[in-house]
Amino acid sequence: MANPPTHVVPMGPSLSTTAALKMQEPWVENLSLNLMCRECKEDPPNIVEDFSAGDTVCGSCGLVLGDRIVDTRSEWRTFTNDDQNNDDPSRVGDGANPLLNGAQLQTDIAFVSGASAKSRDLSRAQNKATHDKSTKTLLAAYKEIGSLCDGIGIPKNVSDTAKHLFKIVHDENAFRGKSQETVIAGCIFIACRQCKVPRTFREIFDLTKVSKPEIGRVFKNLEKFFAGRNEKMKASIVEAGGIPDPNGSGFNAAVESTTPKDLCLRFCSQLNLSQKCTSLSQDIAIRAETTGDLAGRSPISTAAACIYMASYLAGEGRTAKDVSIVAGVSDGTIRNAFKLMLPNKERLVKPEWIADGRADFKRLPAA
Repeated sequence: MANPPTHVVPMGPSLSTTAALKMQEPWVENLSLNLMCRECKEDPPNIVEDFSAGDTVCGSCGLVLGDRIVDTRSEWRTFTNDDQNNDDPSRVGDGANPLLNGAQLQTDIAFVSGASAKSRDLSRAQNKATHDKSTKTLLAAYKEIGSLCDGIGIPKNVSDTAKHLFKIVHDENAFRGKSQETVIAGCIFIACRQCKVPRTFREIFDLTKVSKPEIGRVFKNLEKFFAGRNEKMKASIVEAGGIPDPNGSGFNAAVESTTPKDLCLRFCSQLNLSQKCTSLSQDIAIRAETTGDLAGRSPISTAAACIYMASYLAGEGRTAKDVSIVAGVSDGTIRNAFKLMLPNKERLVKPEWIADGRADFKRLPAA
């Protein structure tokens, strides 16, 4: 009896050969990867793309997984003949600027050299008809506010707030007779306080040609002006039967005075002091205000003295001359304030700062 025929099954490549082939293959992105929330880890994930805010959000727990996403949806294209019921979904064109008056929609007739005399006359007539002196004044003021704020590193939100304050003053024709530069300096100073970005009078008048007493007078008058405006708005809302919201639009935030704690953070940064020393100086400033050890001193002098004391307590000593250059006060003023603080050092420094070794009274210089 003949043996049945045998079939030879071809064997695949060895594991080492397969690994070598994979290493030679070019890298290809795996498009099957899914974005998953790292908190709830749901599968399939419940991811919501909020194009209005530009965020990618988990629909289950609300965790923001990404920001600044690009809206890939198509834009509308409309034509006059196809427009139905006056519904124009077009989203083209620049947005309105709330810092300017009017509709801000106009057509300019350009004139180039070599054109006809009729074209020149038409351009000149159009410029006279659309010329707005008020808008030109506002634009010039906004440009100056922006350059002044950039000069000392003031954030954009403070610059925008100062522009808004100036527009209110300009629209109500207040401070007529005062120089524009004086009003601008006062608006920048108030905006810094409203936005919790403290700046001293010296820093503001160093930027402008306005004297320090003049800025002080304008600042006080601006405070009264905005406070009176808020009261009038509240009265009109109550008279109409509504309930005024001081935090609502149209109201100007109350101007809070600059505290030594606010100045310590920026002065310590300019002196290259550590975070430990900065926190210690802020804590001393708060306690000095509470105990009244430096009552009658300006916030700048108090902050400078607290930084001077904290730098030695933390082992990062800075001389009174170094602190005076940053703070803008004399080194004698800092030493005199330090003399008043030295006898009360136990109540100005928290015991835990001494207990854990972050501060040491032995490092303090002699008065």
